[in-house]
Amino acid sequence: MTPQPDPEAGAAVKAADRAHVFHSWSAQELIDPLAVAGAEGSYFWDYDGRRYLDFTSGLVYTNIGYQHPKVVAAIQEQAARMTTFAPAFAVEARSEAARLIAARTPGDLDKIFFTNGGADAVEHALRMARLHTGRPKVLSAYRSYHGGTQQAVNITGDPRRWASDSGTAGVVHFWAPFLYRSRFYAETEEQECARALEHLETTIAFEGPSTIAAIILETIPGTAGIMPPPPGYLAGVRELCDKYGIVLVLDEVMAGFGRTGTWFAADLYDVVPDLMTFAKGVNSGYVPLGGVAISSEIAATFATRPYPGGLTYSGHPLACAAAVATINVMEEEGVVENAAALGASVVGPGLRELAERHPSVGEVRGTGMFWAVELVRDRETREPLVPYNASGEANAPMAAFAAAARKAGIWPFVNMNRTHVVPPLNTSEAELKEGLAALDTALSVADEYVR
Repeated sequence: MTPQPDPEAGAAVKAADRAHVFHSWSAQELIDPLAVAGAEGSYFWDYDGRRYLDFTSGLVYTNIGYQHPKVVAAIQEQAARMTTFAPAFAVEARSEAARLIAARTPGDLDKIFFTNGGADAVEHALRMARLHTGRPKVLSAYRSYHGGTQQAVNITGDPRRWASDSGTAGVVHFWAPFLYRSRFYAETEEQECARALEHLETTIAFEGPSTIAAIILETIPGTAGIMPPPPGYLAGVRELCDKYGIVLVLDEVMAGFGRTGTWFAADLYDVVPDLMTFAKGVNSGYVPLGGVAISSEIAATFATRPYPGGLTYSGHPLACAAAVATINVMEEEGVVENAAALGASVVGPGLRELAERHPSVGEVRGTGMFWAVELVRDRETREPLVPYNASGEANAPMAAFAAAARKAGIWPFVNMNRTHVVPPLNTSEAELKEGLAALDTALSVADEYVR
């Protein structure tokens, strides 16, 4: 679709937004949201006719791009047939969505509890773990994000937690492995893995194994930096959970449904959790949907004992119809395979080539369509391009990088001192190369801040 400029309409949209919309994670008077006129495939555009290649997939959820005609048609068909229905009933779209999801989850995660999104999926997974074990505590990693609701944000390991941290949520944080910025003075992936597991088991011992209901981890942390765990780490966590009777929860809200080049990131590590949360890519974000995939053992806990939780819109027919269509599209069009192939042949090599030429790039890491570029002032010391949780003038280098990227025609995902490369999974090779060329231009701006 060719964008048609309409600045007057754009001004009206912007005025209404500024007058009435309260935006998340923002100081309301310090933001300037772009007024978006439309989107299709891997692109969106504003009311001035400027088009952007979306290297963010929305918030890493438009896994099949914007306005896929088969999913749009499925939503329209479901709306004409049955727009909504209460969750206590068996409804075709809900049943089929659950069947298709369960067919792709690892191990025996065959029961699906539907939620409205990722944060409440985490809330319910942790409630299930606590009720199943009768224990109060949950362990989660620093450098993580699990959602904005009260329990999910307390589980989170980044600064967004601080303002809402009650200190009484039964949450204990620990360091997960990340060799580039190791907390364990490791020099190899093997050392990082072993020392991280030792640290985790020590944390369990000192917190008291009999008090810990669950360990929750993003299989591959997303917003916190796309840090694939070293070989053996997740298997080691699984062993610790089995040893101490702790429920393992893997958060696949961002990494799931093809993002890593497999249906779930857990498939890369051959690890089966007891509970797994999902959202975002399950229906490309077309209608809000999330959920918890539940093992047979935990499901049996609630076979004759009521599960004390639910949501009015659990398994909403429109959302589930979108999920059915999305999963079928991904299967029919080889979307997961495309993410794996182009991640390996285009994105990874392209980013590593940029790293060789730009001194502001400290590290490139990722898999599939799930990549992070760590920006630094000094490669030797690994000093971040901006300080941790920087804002205002301290964040100027990253703001300049982002502005340059947008000027070059891509919309970047920027968090702290990183840019993430997370386009739709069906982005073409030509589009990816277009995006990498724009990143090349923007990184030249970041290079100006290198010491």
